[in-house]
Amino acid sequence: MKRYDSQQWKESMRITFDFNNMMADMIGKEQGITKESVNSLKDKLKTAAQAMVTKRAEGKMDWRDLPHNQGDIIEDILKTASEIQDKFDAFVVLGIGGSALGPIAVQQALNHMHYNELSEEQRGGCPRFYVADNVDPERMKALFEIIDVKKTMFNVITKSGSTSETMAQLLIVWDMLKNELGEGYRDHIIATTDREKGNLIRIAGEHKLKTYYIPGGVGGRFSELTPVGLLPAAVCGIDIQEMLAGAAYMDEICKTGDVYKNPAYMAAALQYLAMKAGKNISVMMPYADSLKYMADWYAQLWAESLGKRYNLKGEEVFVGQTPVKALGVTDQHSQVQLYTEGPFDKVVTFLGVGKYRTSMEIPKGFEDIPAVSFLGAHTLNELIHAEQAATEYALLKAKRLNRTITLPEVNAFTVGQLLYFMEVETAFTGELLEINAFDQPGVEEGKNATYALLGRPGYEEKKAELDARPKKKEEFIL
Repeated sequence: MKRYDSQQWKESMRITFDFNNMMADMIGKEQGITKESVNSLKDKLKTAAQAMVTKRAEGKMDWRDLPHNQGDIIEDILKTASEIQDKFDAFVVLGIGGSALGPIAVQQALNHMHYNELSEEQRGGCPRFYVADNVDPERMKALFEIIDVKKTMFNVITKSGSTSETMAQLLIVWDMLKNELGEGYRDHIIATTDREKGNLIRIAGEHKLKTYYIPGGVGGRFSELTPVGLLPAAVCGIDIQEMLAGAAYMDEICKTGDVYKNPAYMAAALQYLAMKAGKNISVMMPYADSLKYMADWYAQLWAESLGKRYNLKGEEVFVGQTPVKALGVTDQHSQVQLYTEGPFDKVVTFLGVGKYRTSMEIPKGFEDIPAVSFLGAHTLNELIHAEQAATEYALLKAKRLNRTITLPEVNAFTVGQLLYFMEVETAFTGELLEINAFDQPGVEEGKNATYALLGRPGYEEKKAELDARPKKKEEFIL
């Protein structure tokens, strides 16, 4: 029996959403949100909740069913992960955006923070883990200087199979493996892509590569609970079944349309009202290094989903809220000054941890210096909790909107909950804004321009458009 089969254990691990410091009762009516403002959205909330149900039923939100419908896939992933652990020294993800940010966030959250520096025995026989999510030539060269490609499994991830950065990396790896291994190159590449269309599925089929599929209704930024994230996690020894169980638990919590009982819906409603009041920056501030890269993953999810020029009626609306990454307590010393005394244009989300996975005592010392010695006999656990509470108080006192998501502890179950919570919050916010939260036309323009500049066939018209753009003036280059 798995621990997540126990309802009592699941309830003890339920993440909480505290929105007290978003409300006028706490920070005053001038900046805070009143309960009446939430209630005034009654019809809009009802419409948005129904849209979530309808779209899920119509297969337009396939990511919502991922915690429930992957039994056979999970079995295959676990088998493949075990084989990789037996045969390879390193596992490298070739991907960008959601194909990289999710795996990085989960690895940082659930494995040792210096995982790659551990011995093989300390890693439980799992390979070292790397994500190549950029095309900086110096970074790529550095990667090849510390791995042996003959002992490395590469997981190339792109749903479209036309992501220039990822396919460029694949071309480099492909050439290296063929030169080193001849026909054995096939055993060193796993493709994760669309089942039916795109360049990568064609390549995978022609060359008989091991392949995993991203469901058609799941975009990259919503794909962490597909093989995109589950295979890398399993290879590194993370319990992916527990992570999916956490997501399934949050799905049950978020099924009600009642905003006062659905934490993700309430989170979305408050962010919507905050945006309407000019709070156009969303700061994600984890108070745990294990959750540091959750802020990076969230930044793409929130920005790419909600930053839209047009609403569903085709009207120009230019909506969205800019995500900003911070880390407690590090960024108390670099950003909090702005948050407490700068413009009233932000919502700060704290990610807190109830119980850290270790404890470290602070020894007594320097008794003749009271400003230092008071720390003795406390723990770093007490200190970081105090720092978080102090920052929340400073923002409250300055009448700045803030909210707190707390994980009882960081484990696969709570991380699964957190991922799913943020995805539902994002989708519901999109419904409230009346935009398509699942496309990214602004990103496509940049992709098309890249194709044109590098001479991809079919993009001659775009190349002509680029050639006709205004030339830069020397006088404006200093």
